[in-house]
Amino acid sequence: MAYLTNDQLNALNFKHLGGNVRLSDKAVVYGAERIEIGDNTRIDDFCLISAGQGGIKIGKHVHVACYCSLIGAARITLEDFSGISGRVSVYSSSDDFSGDWLTGPTVAEQFTNVDSRPVTIGRHVVVGVGSVVLPGVEIGEGSTVGALSLVSKSCGPYGIYVGVPARFAKARSRKVADLELEFMAFLDRESGGGS
Repeated sequence: MAYLTNDQLNALNFKHLGGNVRLSDKAVVYGAERIEIGDNTRIDDFCLISAGQGGIKIGKHVHVACYCSLIGAARITLEDFSGISGRVSVYSSSDDFSGDWLTGPTVAEQFTNVDSRPVTIGRHVVVGVGSVVLPGVEIGEGSTVGALSLVSKSCGPYGIYVGVPARFAKARSRKVADLELEFMAFLDRESGGGS
């Protein structure tokens, strides 16, 4: 996998670009001026990152695996230490498929009923491969979403959610919060900051 150089990253004019960001040269970015990316974040091949008016904020130590898409008019937030597995789609906008409205971007707005609401993927959240996250969803800190799940409603913290639609299956360990502290102390020592 080849990553954009710092000069190539800077040329995209992100709203904010942290240090040590690795963005695949095969990823596609739209609306970079509305996208914030934190330190030590990696976005892999064939991802589509398309920021609408609400923008996209990707925290520190975040991994966006190959073939993922982040799309929509409302804000999308991936908090620190979160990760989305391959082929995950996160939508902050969706057409109304009831039949009462027309659908699609080629139709005048007054004939559509697009649902645009912010999406938040919390700290230490992992979304499993092939899952879909819909507008208005907040996945609470430390939760995980099983592979091929449809997340249409918000999920509480430190739970494991699976299925179509995603439902609470069981509690998840809170040890990740302690491990984060250990990891940050390790980084501090490695950089000489702890002396």
